[in-house]
Amino acid sequence: MLRDSIQIGLLGLGVVGSGTVAVIERNREMIEKKIGCPICIRRIAVRDLNKPRLIQVDRRLLTTDPNEVLDDPKTDIVCELIGGVEPALSFVMRALKNGKHVVTANKEMIAKEGHGVLEEAARRNLDFQFEGSVAGGIPIIQPMKNALAANRIEELIGIVNGTTNYILTRMANERADFEQVLKEAQQRGYAEADPTNDIDGYDAQYKIAILSSIAFTSRVDVNSVYCEGIRKVTRADMDYAHELGYTIKLVGVTRKVDEQTVQVRVHPALLPLAHPLASTNDVYNAIYLRGDAVGDVMFYGRGAGSMPTGSAVVGDIIDVCRNIMLGATGRVGCTCFERKRIQPIEEVITRYYIRMQVADRPKVLAAIATVLGDHEVSIESVVQKSRAADLSEIVWVTHEVLERNMRNSLDEIARLPVVKSIENWMRVES
Repeated sequence: MLRDSIQIGLLGLGVVGSGTVAVIERNREMIEKKIGCPICIRRIAVRDLNKPRLIQVDRRLLTTDPNEVLDDPKTDIVCELIGGVEPALSFVMRALKNGKHVVTANKEMIAKEGHGVLEEAARRNLDFQFEGSVAGGIPIIQPMKNALAANRIEELIGIVNGTTNYILTRMANERADFEQVLKEAQQRGYAEADPTNDIDGYDAQYKIAILSSIAFTSRVDVNSVYCEGIRKVTRADMDYAHELGYTIKLVGVTRKVDEQTVQVRVHPALLPLAHPLASTNDVYNAIYLRGDAVGDVMFYGRGAGSMPTGSAVVGDIIDVCRNIMLGATGRVGCTCFERKRIQPIEEVITRYYIRMQVADRPKVLAAIATVLGDHEVSIESVVQKSRAADLSEIVWVTHEVLERNMRNSLDEIARLPVVKSIENWMRVES
């Protein structure tokens, strides 16, 4: 299909929007050769025309009216880069109804409303691309939908939030406290003024829901994804983890349980130092997956930021432009053609780390071990250290056990007279 040019409209010129424009301008000649025709940024909708920006653009491109992007008959592709569910969702649906292809980096909208958007795009034979919604500049959506499409994915585990990874790395390497490192992360721009979305795990929850939907060809309701953040992780936990041969990371995990059931969860976990993800530090992200044909595959890189995420957005733009040129849009739509059961967290089987403060007296270990045994919790290792004249700290690492049994045993242990407190407990991924 011969075209004089392909016209692009942007909604948003913040961090991701600025990176998108910068990548296009920096590599325009190469990009246009790959597409086979010129591309043109036609209009950019912003909230404030006078706001200082990360990149300089011709002010004549800017508008505060998103309808000038959504309703312009000459615009071929709309890039939604404002984030959140609304008004982003309404803008995307309006763009599709107006016959425009859509590229987005909006993880929350995809996780919560993506299925309906993909169905709308498919009905209209339009492209809807969202590589930038997970892991920033790391290619993972397109590889899973295309290069790895012949595989049955067996498991996927990822470090998909740079803010929490930075905090946990600093805590581990510098023996710093959580609140201190969080404050530094905010000062350096790695964490928002309100860090809830990151440190309570919601950002990772959105991303693992998206990845799980693609990996297991099944719609995943984000509300069914177990989510736990890193607020409870302490310097003491970091020290014990290192002593036992582990590191602590916030991970998103999704695994095949059986043909009709998958587990999808986000939480801090102890990873053996030899684990492929254990050396992923600072703001970097990594995703490890296993396919039945390809075996183990690892994706690693910068998971956020203006240029890395802009790179992913422009990659999607190039893909859509190629499809337009060939008259082959809407080729890969929604791949969630199954409705598999999401395994409740109580049914998960894994290993556990438990740290508790107990009375420093004879038979304490035996009393706790008896409760664990009564709930079919088998102990792999124990570390005991005196912390005060009459108190000891005990760390247990278990063999694999049903989480329901683990929780029930901890409830009973907490009521023992010799136990002062259960300080923390986390899952151990191997």
